[in-house]
Amino acid sequence: MEIQNGELQRQISQLELQLSTAKQVVTFSTLQRDEKMVVHYTGLTVDMFTILNNSCCRFKFSCTEGWKVDSLSTADQLLMTLMKLRGNFTHADLGFRFGVSRATVSNIVKTWICVLHEILYKGVLVANGIPSVDKNKTCLPTCFSTFSGCRIILDCTEVQCAIPNNSMAQQRQTFSAYKQRNTFKVLVGVAPNGVITFISSLYPGSTSDKSIVAHSGVLEQMVPGDMIMADKGFVMQDLLPSGVSLNVPPFLKNHRFTKEEAQLTTTIARARIHVERAIARIKTHHILRFIPKHYRNLATKIFQVCACLVNMQAPILKEVAVSSNVCRQSMFPNTKVS
Repeated sequence: MEIQNGELQRQISQLELQLSTAKQVVTFSTLQRDEKMVVHYTGLTVDMFTILNNSCCRFKFSCTEGWKVDSLSTADQLLMTLMKLRGNFTHADLGFRFGVSRATVSNIVKTWICVLHEILYKGVLVANGIPSVDKNKTCLPTCFSTFSGCRIILDCTEVQCAIPNNSMAQQRQTFSAYKQRNTFKVLVGVAPNGVITFISSLYPGSTSDKSIVAHSGVLEQMVPGDMIMADKGFVMQDLLPSGVSLNVPPFLKNHRFTKEEAQLTTTIARARIHVERAIARIKTHHILRFIPKHYRNLATKIFQVCACLVNMQAPILKEVAVSSNVCRQSMFPNTKVS
């Protein structure tokens, strides 16, 4: 009995040592058992994650660092990237969670940001273009009943970035007088049903809204009869193509609105709020809280990917939730939506 007891004590000590030194490795195969945790870490449901992963697996791509990662499956590499975008975990944290080195994390994240950008932004958003007015009317929310000719709602937003240390000129260009810090500015456009349909490149924070609209190419997609809705800060009537109108809230005159102007302001605000809600959704990706120096070259792709991922989440408007599966099926025609 004493010999057996001693042997058991030795085995217990060995197991305790192994347990204390073992890494808690995260994998999608284990995480997918808990739908809420998948949504928490990625923003996507298990079904949408699987659809995205299957779509990515159809393409061959090379890693940005020049060496292929074989230690993790494609699903786990995608999971790691979405966790970086959503939670902005450090490379050291992700390396510990997935049982790989920091260099491997950097290689995976940078590679998959480029992959997702090619598939979701270029392959879906840009390829489909901005929906026409007639297409928007097929799922027009009630708050747009008086603006049935609206094709897109525009607004600009900013994300803080690291102060450029290579030139004073770049420091001045990225300094935002509105935010009082160095930022990138981006133009976001949504359809009346709340779906994000346009994302510009990122511009230095000092760039005016009008300049971004002129340079972004959004007006080139407009046709006669289209109406653009925007904030009153978008003073760009001289940029509009022939036959395209701009709907902005009325400017205050004589220190007060008339009854009609107040009603119009309220009506426009109820419709415009959807672009603000879409931007708020985009910024739930914590990587956009601050763009560090080592992600500067990927900043535009990061923002555009985060915006595209929002379109894979639950619809912003409950009125269009019924048709969400149809929209997703059109985005990924070769995959099955459950």
